[in-house]
Amino acid sequence: MRTPTKINWDALGISTSLACAIHCALLPLFLTSLPVFGVNIIENTGFEFLMALIALGVGVYSLYHGKRKHHHRWLPILVFTAGILLLMARIIWHEWNLALLLPAVGAIITAHYLNYRLCRGHNHAHADDCDH
Repeated sequence: MRTPTKINWDALGISTSLACAIHCALLPLFLTSLPVFGVNIIENTGFEFLMALIALGVGVYSLYHGKRKHHHRWLPILVFTAGILLLMARIIWHEWNLALLLPAVGAIITAHYLNYRLCRGHNHAHADDCDH
């Protein structure tokens, strides 16, 4: 009988953050001819909000799970919240694109890395308020 594969949500969060950074920074360089064909995803606010919502969903699940089940610390969630707020600000204020994008992605990746390290370093030691 085969055991189900577990998803590493922190790795998925880091991957989606990196994909977002690549999309935002490199895609305009390679796909500048898309408007000629009537396709515009480079400055498409709806697409950018969708990507941010995906990052938010993965991040909230991953970081809350790590806090509740493993390390009981708020730091990764606070760093992630700052990153998501910067990412949303970047979507709203396009003129500040790179000035907001780099710290946003850095904060999101740092939050997932902190969560990963805290989960692994805590070794399932639980506080008195643990419900499991």
